[in-house]
Amino acid sequence: MKGIEIKESIVMALEAVINHKMRSLLTILGIVIGIVSVVGMVSLVQGLNASMSEQIQSLGSNVIYVTRTAPGIHVGRPSLEERTRPHITYEDARAVKKRVISAKAVSAENYFFGDTRVKYRDHDGISPPIVGVMPDYPEVRNVSLAKGRFITEGDDMHGLKVCVLGSKPAEALFASEEPLGKKITIEGRTFTVIGILEEQGQFMGNDRDNIIMLPYRTYAYLHPEETELLLVVMPATPELISKCMDEITVFLRLHRGVPPEAENNFHLSTQDSMNDIYRQVTGGIYIAMIVISSIGLMVGGVGVMNIMLVSVKERTREIGLRKAIGARKTDIMWQFLIEAMTLTGLGGLVGVGLGIGVSILVDSVSPLPSEVSMAWIIIAMTVSVSVGLFFGIYPASKAASLDPIEALRWE
Repeated sequence: MKGIEIKESIVMALEAVINHKMRSLLTILGIVIGIVSVVGMVSLVQGLNASMSEQIQSLGSNVIYVTRTAPGIHVGRPSLEERTRPHITYEDARAVKKRVISAKAVSAENYFFGDTRVKYRDHDGISPPIVGVMPDYPEVRNVSLAKGRFITEGDDMHGLKVCVLGSKPAEALFASEEPLGKKITIEGRTFTVIGILEEQGQFMGNDRDNIIMLPYRTYAYLHPEETELLLVVMPATPELISKCMDEITVFLRLHRGVPPEAENNFHLSTQDSMNDIYRQVTGGIYIAMIVISSIGLMVGGVGVMNIMLVSVKERTREIGLRKAIGARKTDIMWQFLIEAMTLTGLGGLVGVGLGIGVSILVDSVSPLPSEVSMAWIIIAMTVSVSVGLFFGIYPASKAASLDPIEALRWE
């Protein structure tokens, strides 16, 4: 078809929409629902992915996590070998720090979320999580101090009763009073406040500002039952991350007595691994989104096919006249295909507009982040037009196959 004929077909389709507003609206409703689902859900998922990547990066840049088993989504019960693996220990952490040459900083972490009963004079009633850490924690986790100092090697080795407060416990206990050097009680034991952390925000719903840090040996004395820790290692440079992982693997196998023929009884992962785990979850949302949008697009496509069949009936004489004056089958077919694609394309535009509106609304009035993707907008529009092309083939071919003499007799 020539460009002018395509333009005329689009104009005719738009005139049909204007002349039959309700019919056109009901016809493209399924398309609109499908496209809104695609744009809205993709914006939400991409916003969540971007937010999660940012939060993971905030935990420390280019670090290696050493755990007993692989983190992630597990189906069924862990194997016997996984259940009987020895825990990652403080001694493992000290040995890695001493022996792994490419490691710049190493920190063991162990968390207790029970009743910690933290008090200062008449200020009590708070029970923030406490965490045992090694002196390299600020470097490994990219954490800064608002005031005071962090835990030192001497504090850790001698199990001193000192602590570093997150911003929220500091505010709750001391308000307008200077906290450094003050004595607080944690689980009935007296600790000296040596530092206050800068605000860190949240990670996966956990408030990183509502926390109290202790030297690891001190923490282990308070909670000897908490035997499994997380070991976090920072390579000397980002380029050494692979080499550092190899060194940790070789050393831990020797240190933990893993036989040469046996699998590792520990697991190494990075921020990329954590992102992959999170995307396993959001992948399920994508599948649900595809199913929902496919149903909407299918309904919309059937509606378009029906309305185009009605249009063929209504315009039988017009088709006969066009054929009588020389229009070819391909001309008639393309005329109706373009009208169908215009109709679904219009539904796609409305759906994209509503989807962007939903994304902006969710981002502004809820805690969920949302990020509009131009690539998915283009995909959504392409799919909506393609639905018109696919479901318009039968009505268009039926129109093109009409006998011109019979069509001209149509009343």
